[in-house]
Amino acid sequence: MSTFILVPGGWHGGWYFQPIAETLRRLGYSAFSVTLTGLGDRAHLRTAATNLDTHIQDVVSLLEAEKIHDAVLIGHSYAGMVITGAAARLPGRVRRLVYSDAYVPVDGDSCFDLTTPAFRELFIQGAKGDGHSVAPPLGLDARTTPHPLASFLQKIRLDSTPQIPRKDYIYLDGWSGTPFAEVYQRLRDDSDWHVHTLPTGHNVAAEAPEALVEILLAE
Repeated sequence: MSTFILVPGGWHGGWYFQPIAETLRRLGYSAFSVTLTGLGDRAHLRTAATNLDTHIQDVVSLLEAEKIHDAVLIGHSYAGMVITGAAARLPGRVRRLVYSDAYVPVDGDSCFDLTTPAFRELFIQGAKGDGHSVAPPLGLDARTTPHPLASFLQKIRLDSTPQIPRKDYIYLDGWSGTPFAEVYQRLRDDSDWHVHTLPTGHNVAAEAPEALVEILLAE
């Protein structure tokens, strides 16, 4: 049976996906809601050197420690970068990637490269406090914490393109200013992808948890 690894996006900790993970466990699946280094209850581990490689290793280490060989990696928003890197580092151990309103990089891309000018400005302005962490934007959950700037800036390095049996993209079209419209347009007619659209804002775990679980279980 599949093991679900849920990776939240920028500024969020494992608490973001915890309700989804609990639902999956009640249905008999194994599920982990990841808190990346420097965020949530691991915010005290954040340094200026915490970068995308750090976050990819967080997921790789979990798969190795738990001896997971049938992983379904779910990455929300920024975490599309993370699950792509993790799948490339552990070929054969990830059988499905689910990008939830997320960036889909190729070798040499960074989150900063792939996002919109508005979000690039948000990253820059948000890092002016200490120069190496980006303050959460206004309006997010009170549990959010500053996000390591280097993880937004670092380019992903993929020695090979991971061969994944199934790839899903979930496009959330109910919010203005989304940086993911171009990704949706590119993937929706690609036969290698299963593309879904939900009429919600970016906070899918809170706004459409049942629909998200339904997509995760659809194979």
